[in-house]
Amino acid sequence: MRFKIILNTTGIALKYMSIMFLFPIVFALFYKEFTSIHPFFVTGIIAFLIGTLFCLNDADEKDIDSMNRTEALATVLLSWGSYAIICAIPFLFFNLSPINALFESVSGISTTGATILSDFSLYSKTFFMYRALMQWFGGMGIMVLFIAVLPKFAVAGRQIFFAEASNPTEEKITPRIRHTASWLWSIYILLTVIQIICYSALGLSFYDSICLSFSTISAGGFSNYANGLIGQNSALIWVGGLFAFLAGMNFILTYKVLIKGKINELFKSEEFKTYFGIVFVITLLIAAVLYFEGNMPFNVALRDAFYETASTITSTGSTSSDYILWPQRAQIFLFILMFIGGSAISASGGIKVARWVYLFKYIKNELNKIVHPNMISPVKLDGRTVPPETGHQIIIFFMFFIAIFAISTVLVALIEQNTILALTGSIATLSNTGPGFEASIGPVGSYNDLNFFTKLIFTFNMFVGRLEIIPFLAILNKDLWQIKR
Repeated sequence: MRFKIILNTTGIALKYMSIMFLFPIVFALFYKEFTSIHPFFVTGIIAFLIGTLFCLNDADEKDIDSMNRTEALATVLLSWGSYAIICAIPFLFFNLSPINALFESVSGISTTGATILSDFSLYSKTFFMYRALMQWFGGMGIMVLFIAVLPKFAVAGRQIFFAEASNPTEEKITPRIRHTASWLWSIYILLTVIQIICYSALGLSFYDSICLSFSTISAGGFSNYANGLIGQNSALIWVGGLFAFLAGMNFILTYKVLIKGKINELFKSEEFKTYFGIVFVITLLIAAVLYFEGNMPFNVALRDAFYETASTITSTGSTSSDYILWPQRAQIFLFILMFIGGSAISASGGIKVARWVYLFKYIKNELNKIVHPNMISPVKLDGRTVPPETGHQIIIFFMFFIAIFAISTVLVALIEQNTILALTGSIATLSNTGPGFEASIGPVGSYNDLNFFTKLIFTFNMFVGRLEIIPFLAILNKDLWQIKR
């Protein structure tokens, strides 16, 4: 392991990351919230200095170009860990405790949307815009952004890209990974702009449109209002649900449809057909429960069912209704969705539909081999064979995902003496969804009153969930710690 390459690459990213803190400063000047300038100016300086310090080694561009997959995984892990700590600094200036600042920071950059805020009136517009920006930059992946804009990552970018943006088939838009990253961010920005325009046209202020669009397209869920979209008009909720659904689509597929005009690709993609089918069926099931058991008008039941289904499966986690008050059957459907997740190469969290498709195909193949032992039938997704090593990674991912969920559930249950909180909070944070199914951490609740150690566990879940476990598992490999020159 060549740590000088890891530090140098992370340092470059941190120096450019410091530019991010100029955005809330601009908003603070625009809204004349001059007291909100200081936190972000100081944090930007700190990010730049740490980045410069990391770059004080003899790694050159050729060294970075020779980065291997293990080094890429370590780089992604170190980069995101550094982002989490640095992004927590502004929250300290707004009187959040260190653990609360770290929790809110990790929740933001991991696009989880779980919050420790209770009284939203205590904070400035700049504060909420910063939370929205954290989510937005984290949604597509900060390292993917740097691959798109920094020529230094033109070669090493391939390793970093697939370390951060997991994709079972390693599909790309173009042969050059930098161009792929650029197009992904272009699609991401385009969808964001369209949603801002739609929200503004439907009556939201420009400020609210930006904050909530950043939150939706990133599948983040943070809101500048304690109640999210509860009480908003139906058109806003339908549009919000639609863009949450789009945020959970594979952006490479979105590129093919929007830019290339290949609408037929939607019908070829096994992942999309499965994703759409799940959203369609679960929406109807929840709507039926709300209509027959919850006595809701059918149009309201269908609207809220669609929004919460799209929001939950994509790990957006924002809400149009306090589903804690829903019939239990409807809550169970949402709970199941937290284990599914959206598409690969999307802003969503969770296990991801592509992995589930692979798992079911793998199980089917193994069952067939019992009857036909000599059968050779590789698992394919969209006609492309999934490499055995990728398949093994997917199986390992499932094992560790369930293990982390189980361990965190047991630990939190022991700490909080609340099984529902432990169960739903663990999956809500590990899948980067946000709200749980216990009132205190529900759609209109807050994680603020939880035990210190519970917050640490949930912070770990959010971080590992966003990195999709594999980079974290890399540090458990002893080969990682063998220093090479």
